[in-house]
Amino acid sequence: MLTNKEKEYLKLAVNLAEEALNKGDQPFGSVLVSDKGEVLFKDHNRISSGDNTKHPELHIAQWASVNLSDEERKASVVYTSGEHCPMCATAHAINGLGKIVYATSSEQFREWQKEFGIEAGRVKPLRITDIAEDIEVIGPVKEFEDRVKKLHREYYRK
Repeated sequence: MLTNKEKEYLKLAVNLAEEALNKGDQPFGSVLVSDKGEVLFKDHNRISSGDNTKHPELHIAQWASVNLSDEERKASVVYTSGEHCPMCATAHAINGLGKIVYATSSEQFREWQKEFGIEAGRVKPLRITDIAEDIEVIGPVKEFEDRVKKLHREYYRK
């Protein structure tokens, strides 16, 4: 069960996903929070640049590797609108980040793509724990499902 504060961080991640959508990007957003509850870094998808690796979770892992100590990275939490893809989960694990809390799962995302008539991507949709076995993972969080699904529906309608 998430605390109200944790839900606020997750809501911020979903708000960032909406910001990405409004800028023409796929709606994903993520927030890095310290063990003291300080928002250290936040970002959203930036794939409209043409670089499909510009995911917020990857950017968080890269930023943290340069700006945080090993201990700070391990104690941090990433709150994200969607479960990490394999690329982002790998970066998260390699850079020693801590817990992940996600609003919606990769499985849900794939189901929505089918529902919207979108072909599945070329990357196998692995769960975070299939890649990084020693990271605490919480998600999906049901109360965010409808809003995140709506954002993805809007993205694919464009």
